[in-house]
Amino acid sequence: MNLTLKIWRQDGADVAGRLVTYQVSEISEDMSFLEMLDTLNEQLIASGEEPVAFDSDCREGICGMCGLMISGQAHGPEVTTTCQLHMRSFRDGDTITVEPWRAEAFPVVRDLVVDRSAFDRIIQAGGFISVNTGAAPEANNTPVPKVKADRAFDTATCIGCGACVAACPNASGMLFMGAKITHLSELPQGQAERDARVVSMVNQHDHEGFGGCTNIGECSAACPKEIPLDVISTLNADFRKAKRGA
Repeated sequence: MNLTLKIWRQDGADVAGRLVTYQVSEISEDMSFLEMLDTLNEQLIASGEEPVAFDSDCREGICGMCGLMISGQAHGPEVTTTCQLHMRSFRDGDTITVEPWRAEAFPVVRDLVVDRSAFDRIIQAGGFISVNTGAAPEANNTPVPKVKADRAFDTATCIGCGACVAACPNASGMLFMGAKITHLSELPQGQAERDARVVSMVNQHDHEGFGGCTNIGECSAACPKEIPLDVISTLNADFRKAKRGA
């Protein structure tokens, strides 16, 4: 497979970026997208050029590090992470544009790498339970209805990749935040701090420069873990309740 790549190159946060065109050849359809970028970088290093900087870690669809905009779509044309996107999703001769996430809250560090520490600060603001549990408690000591347990498990699958922010025209992080809030609000252990949690996390979200949700739905459509939009409804309901009780 022979491809034309238009890749965003940017030397630093305060330097203007540009799209640079590269040609890659003999790309196997069984390669992942990141393996294809590895091949490009090997080619660039061999010719004495600077390799393309991009994030990756587990390469198993778990860590959420590998977020890229691929021809205008977060993570590319399949509902998966970039590391699990395979080149068989493209055709020989395709031109592929590769860019970093585009959001005020995710400033570009270099090339395709962005700073997503805003998500970490949202979690630090309230995405936790303040209980010193000691050793792991017996799982059956605190009964949880199956419907609630299933929803908590489903929303806990959010990997914080940022695709929801990148896909949203408003660069809103509410699907991410809604997943974290819903995960904890469905469990008995999360009730004590439920009101304080949602207010603190929403305030931090807004402080970081994320946009507001206007129910377009691009966030959920782009989410590789298929987090549903109803987590935003839970977030909004919890926030209204907390503010009424304040």
